[in-house]
Amino acid sequence: MRLRPPPGALPVAIIAAGALLSSTAAAAPPEGKVEGALPRAAPAAPAGARTAGAVDQGTGGDPAATAAPKADDAIEAQEDGAATASPPPVTPRVQLATRPPPLHVEYAQYGVALAAEISLDAGAACPRSGPLYSCILGSGGGLAIRSGYRSPGPWYFGGAYQFTKMDSSNLYRLGIFQQLRAEMRYMPDIGYRAAPYFSAGIGGVVYGNEWGVETGGALIFGGVGVELEVSRRAVLGVSCVYRPVLLAGWKDTANYERATAIAQFVGFELLLEVRTELGRR
Repeated sequence: MRLRPPPGALPVAIIAAGALLSSTAAAAPPEGKVEGALPRAAPAAPAGARTAGAVDQGTGGDPAATAAPKADDAIEAQEDGAATASPPPVTPRVQLATRPPPLHVEYAQYGVALAAEISLDAGAACPRSGPLYSCILGSGGGLAIRSGYRSPGPWYFGGAYQFTKMDSSNLYRLGIFQQLRAEMRYMPDIGYRAAPYFSAGIGGVVYGNEWGVETGGALIFGGVGVELEVSRRAVLGVSCVYRPVLLAGWKDTANYERATAIAQFVGFELLLEVRTELGRR
């Protein structure tokens, strides 16, 4: 004879067994942990990972919504890099041409000049009182002819012959003052067609009526000038020099005895010279 459970007893037994198993599973500690221990904090994620996680949680894992903030971060990083980077050097559009090296050329330089001699003081040749008061040696003008050697550097060495018709207070019919000089110039290279120069020299003089020689002496001079290079072979210039002259005593055509004198002149020249190339170094 089999015993049957009363009606409704089987469902009650199944429910009771399920509740017992559920309470037992909840009471068991998780694997690898001790019951009653505090849970460990999760390691901090990088800022980008947290931001991405937050975006993923907010967007529900949408890939399109997650890619937009990443693109914004990349643009901001590029802008920050561009702001901190130094600007590239600016290259001028027009490059200034450098001066070419000088031509080391030797020249023979020669020409003519209009000359003026301004008398500052005739000295004992023209006393200020007495029968010799009339000055036999005044100012005048004439022509100079010169030639020389122009070195590849700043130097010029040459010679000049100059004759000048002087004011003789009618004591001479044609008083001619002649000079023969050795000259030098120093011309610094300043890179322009117009260049200043310094000149100096020594020489001898003679003076008399109508190209005659009645007295003579010596001179020195020093001065400055400006030279304009019209072309490679032609030069224009002006110069001013101070020229003291020592003249020996003489008897003029009026039979007056003239004493030895130191006359002082300022000379001006307007010159034209040409060059002939001799060689290159």
